Amino acid sequence: MTLSRIVSIFFGAGLLRPAPGTWGSAAALVVGLLLHRIGHFPLLAVATVLVTLIGFWACRTELAGKPGEDPSEIVIDEVAGMWIALSFPSFAFWYAGLAADTFPYPGWVTAFLLFRLFDVWKPWLVGRADARGDADGVMIDDLWAGLFAGIGTMVFAAIAHLVLM
Repeated sequence: MTLSRIVSIFFGAGLLRPAPGTWGSAAALVVGLLLHRIGHFPLLAVATVLVTLIGFWACRTELAGKPGEDPSEIVIDEVAGMWIALSFPSFAFWYAGLAADTFPYPGWVTAFLLFRLFDVWKPWLVGRADARGDADGVMIDDLWAGLFAGIGTMVFAAIAHLVLM
């Protein structure tokens, strides 16, 4: 197995059935929470940039000569998108000065659920990126989904804090 294959299936998470995208997102969630706990937002941010760059390389390598393909086992795009979504609450907790072992469950649960919603539903820019039909589109649609999920997570957090205060 090639390095690009191992990376693209996120060390086997993309081979889990059913719904490999959900399994890949769940694996990304676990690793993302560990990164947050170890090094808080700065480590998660650096890891997100790295996994995004590596993801583009892996997708381009795995999908070379296969235009229009988006095999379900390729989940490195879900990892990058999920970590973008997690970065929003991670930054908020870091900025607020909370300990690295603090990541209240509504934040990560909301980020996960919204990411899966946008990744499956593919509204607006997510769908446009998916429709590109190339290796970069495989990554870009999940980056948009992660961005929208991160923003949505913060909107829900703001509403929750207004209601609970």
